[in-house]
Amino acid sequence: MEKIFKTIEEQIDILKSKGLIIEDEYEAGRTLLRENYFFISGYRHLFINTTADHNFIVGTTFNEIYALFKFDRHFRNILFRNLLMIENNLKSVTSYQLSKKYGYKEKEYLNPKNFTQDKDKRRRVKDIIEKMKRQIRVNGSHHNATMHYIYNYGYIPMWILVKVLSFGIVCELYTILKQEDKVEIAEIFNVNTSQMEEYLPILANYRNLCAHEDIVFEHRTERFISNTDYHQKMRIEKLNGEYIYGKNDIFSLIIILKSLLDEEDFHQMLKEINYEIELLDSRIDSIPIEKVLDRMGVPVNYMDILDL
Repeated sequence: MEKIFKTIEEQIDILKSKGLIIEDEYEAGRTLLRENYFFISGYRHLFINTTADHNFIVGTTFNEIYALFKFDRHFRNILFRNLLMIENNLKSVTSYQLSKKYGYKEKEYLNPKNFTQDKDKRRRVKDIIEKMKRQIRVNGSHHNATMHYIYNYGYIPMWILVKVLSFGIVCELYTILKQEDKVEIAEIFNVNTSQMEEYLPILANYRNLCAHEDIVFEHRTERFISNTDYHQKMRIEKLNGEYIYGKNDIFSLIIILKSLLDEEDFHQMLKEINYEIELLDSRIDSIPIEKVLDRMGVPVNYMDILDL
């Protein structure tokens, strides 16, 4: 069925017809105009009776849905700040390792001989090196740092190149490194190479979601992380032999961040998340906060991970 334009007043009438309580129609209208009607469609699911019945749970208010929307915005900003921290750390450590071992000019550190010689990855090595060279061509004359080195020295060191590389490309770069280089980088983050390769695509996925202001709190990734000691120590429930939280959800991301962030940064991040969850709990009455946590894929005892 074709979707046609609806005025703010018509949007409010539709919401009211579905059982949503709107305490202040003027303020609700202002919110819909600023935030777009999409925020209702994107965050209403927790407040709907069933998928077949699109009416709201009795007692649901406009302010509750908006509170969930604002929670996701603040939550997304917390995650984004910490994901950028890991991105910067990974770029720094990777550029240091490659520069130290293979040289600081792009024709030196981008030599195919510096990467895995696995025949099955030969095409991948070529493609990723070409992506990096393309970034030099595209961004070299637009970024102050790269421009400085090109014009004054005629080359771009790896530690400067990473400034214009996307997190996704740097994550791909890790997969084609020689095993000994993977080990040295992973050890800086206190994980093994298998964990590093497992975690990086998930981090890149969440990083891009945050950057584009997509819905994050209920996001599930296509990739799953392996079982960890945290799953067992926190007594995560199982269903059909699989943990119900911490595999491809927000709690799996929290586990990854616990592994890669400095302890102090992780503690600060989780305390900020806990504050936002408690604030949301104080602003919603029609559903319990446990329903939100379940949608996020987060166990109710999530704060226990601080002590593990």
